[in-house]
Amino acid sequence: MTVSVLPVIARALITDAEFTSCRSTVMDANPDMPEEMAGRIVEEGLKFVAACATNPTTGLAPSRIVDEGWHALILHTALYAELCERLGSFVHHFPGYDPTDYDPPIIDRTRETIAALGYSADPEFWGPPSDETLVSVAAKCQHAPDCTIVITPKPKPGISRAR
Repeated sequence: MTVSVLPVIARALITDAEFTSCRSTVMDANPDMPEEMAGRIVEEGLKFVAACATNPTTGLAPSRIVDEGWHALILHTALYAELCERLGSFVHHFPGYDPTDYDPPIIDRTRETIAALGYSADPEFWGPPSDETLVSVAAKCQHAPDCTIVITPKPKPGISRAR
């Protein structure tokens, strides 16, 4: 019998203080964004990282708005490294930007992977990039087929890599 170590609410993957700090990072990068919206963005970023870290061989990508939450997590390097370690794999970021580059099957696969973990992907945050988006974000990334997230497993302690 397998027992999930992930909390039912992705928000619980980090402490209240860490969550508040990440939410503030989103708000700092996006003046006039309501606190509630920034918190939702961070939570979706947490779901995305959990999906990638627990499924390291599956190509996944965030929507542009979710990428903003992921960026906030990454900027908190110690928190991010510890989070990825607890989840099982370090999730590297491979940015790319072409606002016309959008691959719905990758986003669908990412939402399905999030759902398989028991989380509910917020449908308002997982749509295509648009000038009429739910909220404008500072992140200038758009992940697409040629830059689908690929996770490189970290070497285990005591194992050296060939150079």
